[in-house]
Amino acid sequence: MIKVLIIDDSALVRQVLTKILGQAPDIQVIGAAQDPFDAREKIKQLNPDVLTLDVEMPRMDGVTFLGNLMRLRPMPVVMVSTLTEKGAEVTFRALELGAVDFVTKPKIDVQASLGAYADELIDKVRAAAVARVGAIDRATMKRVVGGDIAPGGAGRAPALHLKTTDTVIGIGSSTGGTEAVRSLLSRLPPDTPGIVISQHIPAAFSAPFAARVDRESALSVAEAKDGQQILPGHAYVAPGDRHLRVERSGARYLCRLDDGEPVNRHKPSVEVMCRSLARNVGRNAIGIMLTGMGADGAEAMGEMKAAGAPILAQDERSSVVWGMPGAVVKRGYADEVLALDKIADRLIALIKARG
Repeated sequence: MIKVLIIDDSALVRQVLTKILGQAPDIQVIGAAQDPFDAREKIKQLNPDVLTLDVEMPRMDGVTFLGNLMRLRPMPVVMVSTLTEKGAEVTFRALELGAVDFVTKPKIDVQASLGAYADELIDKVRAAAVARVGAIDRATMKRVVGGDIAPGGAGRAPALHLKTTDTVIGIGSSTGGTEAVRSLLSRLPPDTPGIVISQHIPAAFSAPFAARVDRESALSVAEAKDGQQILPGHAYVAPGDRHLRVERSGARYLCRLDDGEPVNRHKPSVEVMCRSLARNVGRNAIGIMLTGMGADGAEAMGEMKAAGAPILAQDERSSVVWGMPGAVVKRGYADEVLALDKIADRLIALIKARG
């Protein structure tokens, strides 16, 4: 059984989360706390496997509490966030501190939406229970809780001075992916070929996520727009409620967004994006699968490999959850399996070899 402690200042939200998680035969809610001070005592008494943690609470906010927790007693945490710009920014700080994933606040007044929400919450608690978490140091806590963004550019490669402009890099990610994408893009030079990214994320969070990565990267990172040309030095993040496809128009590659049904329960889906890369970019593409729960995108990366594109997968040790990259590796589609901090150098080498 996965033992869960719910931390939220709203009695109604605590009740709803308890009811939802109680539906799962392998999850037991062993307690609930109304604020971090109450939570601290209950963690000592109950020794939970996973916490759900509200972002905004009285007496001490969730991020400050999380920073203390991950410094002194690291454990898997799923953040519960509001769908606001402030909620997005605070949530990304929590992920930088080591939270495994996040869900949005349940829409208690919309009963019809609770079914899909329940599936998402249960899946993320299960993923958190097997996720790899580690302690942070005091300097990291001070920087993130204090509101600073990690300085960009550290360890960045110099410009490649590429001759080719027809390479398109596709990155897929889910659980742990916001931090993995941020880390990878911060290591890439400003003339890297165009990058398309499908990260499982709510619609309200995709633009703030892109803006956060943009501030730390030499690349220009933004939420993708329909019909936008894919250019070197730019990275395009799929909106949280649209599939992102790559389409060829003469010698140009374009972003295409569509509002189709979820694929593998996701929209955006890595499967949709990578299938378009296989069909429309072929051997000129490069596929990268980062940390994430499930197997979304694995089969389409197999199609990319069959079309001649090299495939890189994040290794198990550096992944928060080795679901999506693990599925690529286990199916035999990965050409190389690398630690997160080694992927940028290998990608640069592949690009140079093409130039």
